[in-house]
Amino acid sequence: MNNVKRIALTVVLLIFAAAALLPLDMYIQKPGGAYELAPLVEVKGGDPDDEGSLSLMTIALSKATPLTYAVSSLMDSRKIMKAGQVRRDGETEEEYNLRQMQLMEDSQINAIFVAYNRAGKPVTLETEGVLVMDVVEGSAADGVLEAGDLITGIGEQPVDSAEAFADTVASLPEGDTVNLKVVRDEEEISKEISPGIIPGAGGRKGLGVSYAAKRMIETDPEVEIETEEIGGPSAGLMFTLEIMNQLLDEDLTRGYRVAGTGEINEDGTVGRIGGIDFKVMAADREGIEIFFAPDDEITAEMKKSIPGIRSNYEIAADTAEKIGTDMKIVPVKTIDDALDYLEELDTDPD
Repeated sequence: MNNVKRIALTVVLLIFAAAALLPLDMYIQKPGGAYELAPLVEVKGGDPDDEGSLSLMTIALSKATPLTYAVSSLMDSRKIMKAGQVRRDGETEEEYNLRQMQLMEDSQINAIFVAYNRAGKPVTLETEGVLVMDVVEGSAADGVLEAGDLITGIGEQPVDSAEAFADTVASLPEGDTVNLKVVRDEEEISKEISPGIIPGAGGRKGLGVSYAAKRMIETDPEVEIETEEIGGPSAGLMFTLEIMNQLLDEDLTRGYRVAGTGEINEDGTVGRIGGIDFKVMAADREGIEIFFAPDDEITAEMKKSIPGIRSNYEIAADTAEKIGTDMKIVPVKTIDDALDYLEELDTDPD
């Protein structure tokens, strides 16, 4: 091989490597998988002997490269998303991952709370502080607080709810310095901070952090959930059903392979989630027979803000028709809708 050919081959290889490996500020979304919940959820002394299964669904999300971008643009089972559609403005990858893990924790706590209430079992829920999710650059908190900090007190006042924390910060006189009790890396420390103008917030004053309530839940019997690598709130509905399935003697599944998606709220309502079309595709691929989809209300204001917006159920039903699946798509507004549907099922003869 002469030098010209060698150089040309090297250039081609470098171009291919760049296309395959160079990360773009975009993401590729595609169908993920079904995770059976029985091995992930354990109610102490619960009833695990059921014929069917309850599964949570995931989507796969990866950073795009020029190569994956080009391939994905030709596939119906892939969606190209701008960074702003995934991460908040100014949010780092670390902060994004922290937010997803907190959303998953919240979904588990809500699921436990709803399941134990519906099953008539003892459960208590308390707030131990607020978790810092991200810090606005140039704000009062910049260089003082970090994503992952747990704020447990303002001065001598404990933080027992996110609402109380917001009210306390809002009521602080301009120029006042307050002492925050913070847990960082399992160590309790103190931080002094003076609320100020938050950059990019239209003159609003505050600390310059976004945060979420950090809650503790106690139950009898105890329950453990292991989902270390799965983030987001969308498994809440299915966690609730699995916990109830183990708390109760009856088999909620009636022998069917059941999956679904949807955020669960403390009052048992089921909230809208993203990527439901890909979850339907994944569920069909995994042989799921029944799929619960949030039947969320689309308000006039939402339609005005996002023309063409449809409910999760409408998208799920449309996707099921497109892929020609026999899987039953079931709309649910509350946990009780799902329980009522399962109760009316005949036992699966298979």
